[in-house]
Amino acid sequence: MSAAFAEELQRCRTAQRLWAELPIAQRLRPVRELRHQLAEQWSTLCQAIESDIGRPPREVVTTDVLPTADACWFLEKEAARLLRPRRVPKRLRPYWLIQEQSTIYHRPHGVVGIIGTWNYPLFLNGVQIVQALTAGNGVLWKPSEVAPKFAEVMTQLLLQAGFPTDLVQTLPATRDAGPLLAEADVDHVVFTGSADVGRKLAQRLGERLISSTLELSGCDALFVLDDADVTLAAHAAGFGLMLNQGQTCLAVRRVFVHQSVVDEFRGCLSDLLQRVETRPLALVGQVQQAERLVEDARRLGAQVERQKSTTEASDRCFAPTILWGATPQMAICHEACFAPLVAVLTFRDLEEAVQLHRSSDYGLGASIFTRDRRRGQALAERLETGVVLINDVLVATAHPATPFGGRHASGWGVTQGAEGLLAMTVPQVVSQRAGTFRPHYDAIFGPDPATERMILGLLRYAHGRGWWARLRGLRDLFAGMLAFGKTKSAPEPAAVSEPKNRPDGI
Repeated sequence: MSAAFAEELQRCRTAQRLWAELPIAQRLRPVRELRHQLAEQWSTLCQAIESDIGRPPREVVTTDVLPTADACWFLEKEAARLLRPRRVPKRLRPYWLIQEQSTIYHRPHGVVGIIGTWNYPLFLNGVQIVQALTAGNGVLWKPSEVAPKFAEVMTQLLLQAGFPTDLVQTLPATRDAGPLLAEADVDHVVFTGSADVGRKLAQRLGERLISSTLELSGCDALFVLDDADVTLAAHAAGFGLMLNQGQTCLAVRRVFVHQSVVDEFRGCLSDLLQRVETRPLALVGQVQQAERLVEDARRLGAQVERQKSTTEASDRCFAPTILWGATPQMAICHEACFAPLVAVLTFRDLEEAVQLHRSSDYGLGASIFTRDRRRGQALAERLETGVVLINDVLVATAHPATPFGGRHASGWGVTQGAEGLLAMTVPQVVSQRAGTFRPHYDAIFGPDPATERMILGLLRYAHGRGWWARLRGLRDLFAGMLAFGKTKSAPEPAAVSEPKNRPDGI
């Protein structure tokens, strides 16, 4: 057993076993209370998040508080139905399982380790925590070292909502605590962060056969087709570029514009660029990476357009930047970036647009702008991403009833929605069978030709081609059953003789 967070894990596991035995209606009471707390304590949450990462309350309420409350509401409405044991219908039962009834249960993993992030601290951490708890798990939560004040407030809110004291263990909000949690004896891990860290974590968890959900980076695309509302598309691109100062895994990082509308799109987006408010980024390293990507694109021929920023210069400031005339060879088209930086590429037809999109390994989200829904749907089917939005960007990914997750370098598994809740469980099948008719045992204990005829007859009857083959199979099935009934009898018990020189007391 790993010694990492052993004491916290023991307390959590003890509380979790009691928690999992409660009816789902009782487990949902703290979820409902937390939803009310969010509506009442939003100002305290916003102050903590603004202190940690500088996000203004108006943004936090919209992107964190409201969608987290909606996620709680979704669980209140749907969790009991989703987690209810489900009987497998008899109409789906194979003939050879006669008198059998299977029921599928959704058992909690046990203790779920959640390695949190900082850019949307309440929404991304809160939804994962509440879904894990609703499913009957305990949680070891490692908050981001960038948002320690939020972690304190969130922990208090969970306690005030009525979740048992030891059920959620808030670990130190330090960088070292993440790798330690990966070594703890948890039963499942949810990680939100970069693809580089996700790969290392997946390797270590795989060695220990611990399941995981990885919400990793993105290099998301926005497509502007030739029939798009260009003004709407430009506003969407600007929103996707600037929301949270570009510190969003789903931020618009690549814009593919049809060559017939690129001039109109450029005029509109350039105007919007000068109208947005800019703030410092959370980390100096984000600025350094963004500047490196800009210089790489400039060297390879991109035209660099920067906002004429009026904010006070600092080592965490990066003016919103557009890279016009970008190409897939540029690093901006392959790296995840947490800064207000976007590359614009042009295409001649949809085939070229799809190939441009596939040049990146990431598959988190994409947006498509077109006036033709069928064209948008057809393009969406060709994009290997976890989510596609048509004529919108970003916001619909917070829909509480939809799953959220990526593909390829953007990770695996989902959180949020029904699928996210069920991902916090392990399916268990309980099968019961009535009667004593078990002809399949004869394959081991005294093979009987009648049994073989029954099985082959059943195969032909159930799966034969055409009515004649099925009719012959039915004949063999009944013939085998009649022969089995006539020849099969219980074996006589073997005579048991007293062993010689039997030791006393045995």
